[in-house]
Amino acid sequence: MANRILLEVVTPTKSVLSEEVELVTAPGAEGTFGVMANHAPLLATLRAGEMRYASGGGAVRLAISGGFCEISNNRMTVLAESAERAEEIDVERALRAKERAERRLQEAAAQRERIDVARAQAALTRALTRLKVAQRQE
Repeated sequence: MANRILLEVVTPTKSVLSEEVELVTAPGAEGTFGVMANHAPLLATLRAGEMRYASGGGAVRLAISGGFCEISNNRMTVLAESAERAEEIDVERALRAKERAERRLQEAAAQRERIDVARAQAALTRALTRLKVAQRQE
């Protein structure tokens, strides 16, 4: 594990991956950041977005919907609300979720309601992330 870091991604329902990788790019709450071997210890909040990692010359993409990560001793542990590899994403389902969220946002704007806006915006962000990650696999 000389120039590699152990990447572990865990959700409330499953362990998504545990793999030695060369580079991780994660969607931090304050912006995207990269992690390589010998990175300084770090705790960070993650936003919904695309997480990438490089292993063996290829790049793998995941759609995550927020969470936290800890980096220490050449190990990065990601605790995410959800995480899906590009090939696992149901594009039709993501498109329907995107359309529902956009409809909710339009209805909230028309009725000047603020109650459901944050939830609809979060759902839209998750759907757009899943679509972005899935489409890069094709």
